[in-house]
Amino acid sequence: MTVTQVLTPDKSARAKPPQRQRERERDRDRETERMARAVSTFSSHVLISRHLISNSILKLHNPKSPTTPSAAALRTRCEATQSTVTPQLGASTTTPAAKTKKKSSYEIENLTTWLLKQEQAGRIDAELTIVLSSISFACKQIASLLQRSSIVNLTGAQGTINVQGEDQKKLDVVSNEVFCNCLRSSGRTGIIASEEEDVPVAVEETYSGNYIVVFDPIDGSANIDTALTTGSIFGIYGPDEQCLIADEDESLPTLDQAKERCIISVCQPGSNLLAAGYCLYSSSVVFTLSIGNGVYAFTLDPAYGEFVLTHEDIKIPKTGKIFSFNEGNSDLWDGKLKSYLNHLRQPGSNGKPYSGRYIGCLVGEIHRMLLVGGIYGNPKNSNAKNGNLRLLYECAPMSYLVEQAGGKATDGIQRILDIKPEKIHQRTPIFIGSPDEVDKLQKYLA
Repeated sequence: MTVTQVLTPDKSARAKPPQRQRERERDRDRETERMARAVSTFSSHVLISRHLISNSILKLHNPKSPTTPSAAALRTRCEATQSTVTPQLGASTTTPAAKTKKKSSYEIENLTTWLLKQEQAGRIDAELTIVLSSISFACKQIASLLQRSSIVNLTGAQGTINVQGEDQKKLDVVSNEVFCNCLRSSGRTGIIASEEEDVPVAVEETYSGNYIVVFDPIDGSANIDTALTTGSIFGIYGPDEQCLIADEDESLPTLDQAKERCIISVCQPGSNLLAAGYCLYSSSVVFTLSIGNGVYAFTLDPAYGEFVLTHEDIKIPKTGKIFSFNEGNSDLWDGKLKSYLNHLRQPGSNGKPYSGRYIGCLVGEIHRMLLVGGIYGNPKNSNAKNGNLRLLYECAPMSYLVEQAGGKATDGIQRILDIKPEKIHQRTPIFIGSPDEVDKLQKYLA
């Protein structure tokens, strides 16, 4: 065979493609044609849509153009949307209630903010706001001193005796000084009466204000050395002109006359209180306050150094299952009171007796009672005919708080807040707590 013969194929040797191959080629051609037709249709739709959108936009910007069905439809949709917001004439004007905004867990209200809100609402004036702020600052200082008392040698006795004949603790003296300094520097306090002062103190004229503040700087000071619960108690009375400086046409009073005037102005019944409260020094530092519209408690947040509202409008339970009496003196009590306590020790309707709790700190007892109910008593006995607690700066402020929370306070005969002190350091028996528990006690004492 020659080379020419090898390179040039014979026409007769060409075979027709098999049937299957022809079918595959035909299917491929059909698929290509179908895809081309689909792409062409899609492109025409896109062009048409763009054309319609462009015309619509032009018509929106050209108010003189004739109204088209598309523009009419657009206007109808706008009117329908507007009708859901603005009711048509003659239609009902009832609107859905606004949703209450949920309070954030990070939203807090401190004592300063709360006091400013009360001032804006007209419940207190700006001067009383300043006095209360100065008291809260004193409480912060005392709380810090108590926490470091063992470290800075503030435990133990001072070596002096106060007007009540009681041994003064070191912190009794220091805390009294802290309170007095804060109240003087506020510039809104006229008279200060304290458990640790023999007589009321008139603030010097430079810093003098109008309010009368009575307080016990450290309640339960016997608990200091053992790091147990203590507290501070305060009450605020309105200004009294009997202790103010004499007018120019009046002769200046002698020192004894001035003291007498101050004592008279301070000795007011608890019903005259404008505000009262306490600060609890325990596992938490809690500043509890009433300005005559309920009881509110603020807990000191060590992260911010601020008293933060934690208990709003506290209401004491009507009944309770805790009684707080110093039963070490029970042999000295009246027989009627003993019968009452024997009744509490008997199983009640639930098969359980009352529980006895005694902290040795009036602030601690009242704080627990405000939250869980019960009754506290410090009665008279054969050794203390008038009880042990002072009326002016212990019993009256605490009775004011408890009554604001819906409780009751009595000396066994009359309401504590109705008693007008005759002396600054006058003592009184007291029974205070849940209203039903106090009523039950009075039935036994009647």
